[in-house]
Amino acid sequence: METKYLLAGIGIFLVFVYAIGSGVWVSSSPSWYATLNRPNWQPPDFIFGIIWPYNFVVLGIAAYNVAQSLSRNLALAWIVVFAASVASALTWAYQFYVPHNLSIAATALIIAAILTLPVLYLTFKASILVGILLVPYQIWVIIASTLAWGYSTRN
Repeated sequence: METKYLLAGIGIFLVFVYAIGSGVWVSSSPSWYATLNRPNWQPPDFIFGIIWPYNFVVLGIAAYNVAQSLSRNLALAWIVVFAASVASALTWAYQFYVPHNLSIAATALIIAAILTLPVLYLTFKASILVGILLVPYQIWVIIASTLAWGYSTRN
């Protein structure tokens, strides 16, 4: 199998792990979540249902595009940093929704937001259009980080 397709497959697999893993933990204790004091800048709930499917689709497109357009080393760097950001985001989901460690969860999501910066940079190197399409993900992870920190300081 050609390396470009292997890297694309790994990237797309990571998107599925991200989507499924976060979905499992986020839905693990909805009644507990409803009792939390929310930050006043939290968007309405329907926004979450719009932005996350968009983000996952664009991340899959970015994974494929990066693997096809960049050198093997840069594509591999994208995969490694993206995997670390996914691990951080999944750590947030687990820590927030399962043991309810809100400070650890917020820290993990801040790390995920920082790790998405090189992901976005490398995506722009691969394609300006796909980079632009990925900007809402970067913005959303930053917003989510501030929300996570807001939850940790209010509860």
